[in-house]
Amino acid sequence: MKTPNGIAAAASLAAAALLAASPASAAGEQAAAKEKCYGVALKAKNDCAAGPGTSCAGTSTVDYQGNAWKFVPAGTCVKQGGSLTARAGHAKPVPRA
Repeated sequence: MKTPNGIAAAASLAAAALLAASPASAAGEQAAAKEKCYGVALKAKNDCAAGPGTSCAGTSTVDYQGNAWKFVPAGTCVKQGGSLTARAGHAKPVPRA
């Protein structure tokens, strides 16, 4: 009679291990579905490492700073009027169709 309980316990542990691993893989998939988009972040709302004169997240000094980036869903940066590479200036982005 101990064998069925042992099998049930092993199955429960296997299921718990599978559930514990799921959030990590989901986080990896989310990160892969993002891209750096330059020139769309508002003042002090950029993500980390925005370029010369900034040290990390929240350090952009003006809206739409050309060397400050924000993570956006992959494939949406250019549609929002941003750039996939750093640019000069801080002109407001113009969304594209």
